[in-house]
Amino acid sequence: MDTIGRRAEMGMGDGSRPGTGDGGMFRALPDEAPMEMATQSLSERPLTHGRPRVPVTEPALMALRRLAVIGSATLLTIYGAYAMNRVLNSVGYSVLGVIVLVLFVLLFQWIALAFTSAVGGFVSLLRHGGLGLGIACDGELPALSTRTALLMPTYNESPGRVMAGLRAMYDSMAATGRLDSFDFFILSDTTNPDVWVEEEAAFLALRAATGGDRRIFYRRRPLNTERKAGNIAEWVRRFGGAYAQMVTLDADSLMAGGTVVRIVAAMECNPGVGLIQTLPEIVNGTTLFARMQQFAGRVYGPLIAHGIAWWHGSEGNYWGHNAVIRTRAFAEQAGLPHLPGRKPFGGHILSHDFVEAALMRRGGWAIHMVPGLPGSYEESPPSLTDIAIRDRRWCQGNLQHAKVVGTRGLNWVSRMHMLMGIGSYVTSPLWLLFLLAGILISLQSRFEKPEYFGDTKSLYPNWPHVDPEQAKYVFIGTMGILLAPKLLAYVALLFDPATRRGCGGAVRAALSVLVETLIGGLVAPVAMLIQTSGVLSILLGRDSGWNAQRRDDGGVPLMDTVRAYWIYMLFGLVLGACAWSVSIPLFLWMTPVLLGLVFAIPLAAATSSRDAGQALLRAGLLLIPEETSPPDILRRAAAANAARPEAEGGEAIHLLLADPELMAAHRAMLPPPRRPGDSINSDLLVGLLKLSESPDPDSAVMRLRRTEKAAVLGSAEGLERLDALRGGERRD
Repeated sequence: MDTIGRRAEMGMGDGSRPGTGDGGMFRALPDEAPMEMATQSLSERPLTHGRPRVPVTEPALMALRRLAVIGSATLLTIYGAYAMNRVLNSVGYSVLGVIVLVLFVLLFQWIALAFTSAVGGFVSLLRHGGLGLGIACDGELPALSTRTALLMPTYNESPGRVMAGLRAMYDSMAATGRLDSFDFFILSDTTNPDVWVEEEAAFLALRAATGGDRRIFYRRRPLNTERKAGNIAEWVRRFGGAYAQMVTLDADSLMAGGTVVRIVAAMECNPGVGLIQTLPEIVNGTTLFARMQQFAGRVYGPLIAHGIAWWHGSEGNYWGHNAVIRTRAFAEQAGLPHLPGRKPFGGHILSHDFVEAALMRRGGWAIHMVPGLPGSYEESPPSLTDIAIRDRRWCQGNLQHAKVVGTRGLNWVSRMHMLMGIGSYVTSPLWLLFLLAGILISLQSRFEKPEYFGDTKSLYPNWPHVDPEQAKYVFIGTMGILLAPKLLAYVALLFDPATRRGCGGAVRAALSVLVETLIGGLVAPVAMLIQTSGVLSILLGRDSGWNAQRRDDGGVPLMDTVRAYWIYMLFGLVLGACAWSVSIPLFLWMTPVLLGLVFAIPLAAATSSRDAGQALLRAGLLLIPEETSPPDILRRAAAANAARPEAEGGEAIHLLLADPELMAAHRAMLPPPRRPGDSINSDLLVGLLKLSESPDPDSAVMRLRRTEKAAVLGSAEGLERLDALRGGERRD
């Protein structure tokens, strides 16, 4: 059965650009020519629409690259299985031994594929690849002939931060001389009424500061149907027909104007391409954890991205933001289904980006990554706790792909993307099982009486023995393959003078790699258990929900850290005691894992510390070029953030009643009023009753719950009641 084929594709509206009649703060514009769209469901329409393909890389060469990467990983895995079997066979065959061998093979093939892909990335980096599609990193900017929309979805984010980033991108785009080819859309799914009104105020301030009344638009959805994916889909249905391309952003995204112009021009020149994904570099980290993330992303990230681009070719992937998408391709192919069953596996797809890329590729559109193009940025969560919250949602979304991967007509590379996404989370419980099985097999070898003569007659006894030399070689080989991508990335850095200087020079960069590797190695066991608990909670039927991402560098209170991580410390102590009771060599072998778990609380506290991060910055460690020599877009964003009003987080009703201009704009942005006979929202009904019993706005604010306040502020009746309260207050 075709899992995807039960939902009609998204329409493209009437081809008009935003106008005043759609419930948003949009100016009226003349209609553009409507775009004719197909109407079949995904299961009914042909698997390919005959789109012109772009043979950027010869198919034979791409096949050789894929054979080299996947074939080499397979050969490494076979040899690793042979070597591990010799280790296990030294104490005789057993059920536990077979389990350990199977787990080892599954885990080893994962790191072997990462290694061989990194080797391909190393080759690409040294040859200065990673572009293609006619894109150049420098030189004169190309002219544009189509219109493009920049979409900024936001959900309960700091409006000041979001608008500061948009201001930087707007000014950067203006500096290219191509601003007339772009419009900017703020697509809000915000549920907090105070943040909602603050968003509107910040939006008006942004338009006033830039003079962008004719190209900056804001729309808030009262219902968050299908989260971010639904937000983008609704925009495509209502306004997509007016734009040949859309650039998808995240609330912490930054893209230089020149970068956007170059990828849009590449889309215009390659009509068979449906999506071009850039490599976002992590910036603005202040805590130790965020600085480790941004250093790893800046130094190791290009090697990894060049590797997958080197052998994925036109079957690339989509990471959900900092990419340009052909609107027609997205509308025709990327309508997402509701998966059968209940949450967490059923319902709308959380990790929508992988599926959207797979569906567009299924429809004949090429999906490319251009990791060699600079000027694309994002930010990292400031702590292990914050990234765990986000990771839980991604875990659920990736596990949902198990219901999608078998969809009819998908390219095998697209299926591989999804399987690797699933594997990135499933490997954590597999590593845990591998560790526990290793303890059990050591325990078995200690207490089980060896049999020197089996059932068959033999002149010589079978001497079961532990082969420490073979085990040592397997361990060293595994660690070498695991760490080799970091070494290759460092070698590639040495051949790049600008990056080498930006990371503090060869010596400081080497010390930074060492610091990141050591601390990251200690964090890894904790992250393994966090991901394992996430997988287990999903299997138990628990939904992740949708939480706003914390992006500032505020520290985590110590007691909160203790409450969150004591269980990992306890597990480490129990695991260490078990290993010690079995044998001291086993305990010593597991020391790297045990140290991270036993010290989970101080480790989580230290990595979330801004002081620790800034101390390494002053020492010249974990530096990235974007810190030592910030590009123009980051300087613009820093200036816009510095110019933000100091006081943020005002109360919505007070803000509206104190600012008539904001109140008028808020009224204009409301959805159409209820028609006679429409049912009234229960929160609105309760909110109106509470307002009628309140003598003034201050007491009304105190009485309203968040959902009631949002309902009141989202209705004409509620605003009229507030106006009446304000009028009564003035008469008093």
